[in-house]
Amino acid sequence: MKSKFMLVILVVLALFSVSAQQKEIRVLLANHPYGDLLKAAIPEYEKATGVKVNVESLQESQLTTKLTTEFATRSSTVDVFMTRPLQEGKMFYKNGWYEPLTGYDFSDYPKNALDVATFGNKAYIVPLVTEWEVLYYRIDLFKKAGLSVPTNFTELEMAAKRLNSSDMAGFASRGKGAAAVTQLSSYVYNYGGTYLDKGKAAFDSKEAIDAIRFYGKMLANYGPSGVTNMSWENIMPLFQAGKVAMWTDASVFYGQIVDPTKSQVPAENVGIANFPAGPKGNTPFIVVSWGMAIAKQSKNKALAMDFIKWATSQGLAKRGMLANITMARNSAWKDAEVRSKINTGLIATQEYAAKYGIPYDRPYMSAVGEARDLIGEVIIESINTAGTSTKLEALAKDKVDAVNGLLEDTGEYGVY
Repeated sequence: MKSKFMLVILVVLALFSVSAQQKEIRVLLANHPYGDLLKAAIPEYEKATGVKVNVESLQESQLTTKLTTEFATRSSTVDVFMTRPLQEGKMFYKNGWYEPLTGYDFSDYPKNALDVATFGNKAYIVPLVTEWEVLYYRIDLFKKAGLSVPTNFTELEMAAKRLNSSDMAGFASRGKGAAAVTQLSSYVYNYGGTYLDKGKAAFDSKEAIDAIRFYGKMLANYGPSGVTNMSWENIMPLFQAGKVAMWTDASVFYGQIVDPTKSQVPAENVGIANFPAGPKGNTPFIVVSWGMAIAKQSKNKALAMDFIKWATSQGLAKRGMLANITMARNSAWKDAEVRSKINTGLIATQEYAAKYGIPYDRPYMSAVGEARDLIGEVIIESINTAGTSTKLEALAKDKVDAVNGLLEDTGEYGVY
């Protein structure tokens, strides 16, 4: 009798332990404007549900490294995480690290956003944030110099030259190797080039080389000192400090740029315009830069799904939009309150990019990290020589061969 009683007690304790575990989840977020917004809102979720959310925020490359290490060693306790579909989506899917999101309603998302969130006939990633390349510029400096906002690359260079001085960079964009690949993409597209063509590397074409030379010339002649060591997190403080006249980068940073607690430049002096056209037209990238997924190894999948539905809800998407974060949901862009409060330039550039843009800002492949490193070497060579390097074509050809090797290794060469 006593043994039966002890058995009942043990069963109850075991069930209580499982229940307690299921009331706690681990969430990994990126150091990104939406990640920050979500982290601040999580106490609301905890209060409403009674679920304890153990949240960690990491810089984007650290986040990928941590997830890759934990998933590969099968030591992960992660339930939900932010993820970059174009950076790690193919690799994570092929390795079986994403849980299929059955039961999630994707009807409020653009089709091109779902293209990079879906593999086969199943969705694995909820699109969070869309980004497109824009031109940030100083309205006051343009007015003082009598300049119009550049609409093409010729005008962009003319304005950069006019505004450049010893204490003001006329132009800035990412110059730090791999980090520069995403922003270079729109230049490549507007010259008529591409990174991959029919599953093969193609950034050694004349069109791509011309774009890389122009990018290198612009940053070498008019960019901030040390630009080959700069990504967006290095350039943004310079723009906020009034040290940069123009900056081409992702639209998602607008809210931070005009934040009066972070910027010395008044919001009324910051303009946002369409990315300038190149010799072959204007097709800037528009991508799903961040999404959210459930870990295949999660032991709390029901709670994880509940959390992800909340974290990607219409209400939080609207809140993100009002904080100048460019969300993926269609309803967020159609919301009357949002449209009455958000910068008209942000709305206009989104509408243009959504209509004409290209949904990739890097080679779409499993080994994208290695590919970006290789392309980054070509970019740095161009910057260091102001676009005049006699080795550029040969270097690009060598890196194309290397990227094709990566595609062959993953079984993706010639597959599109």
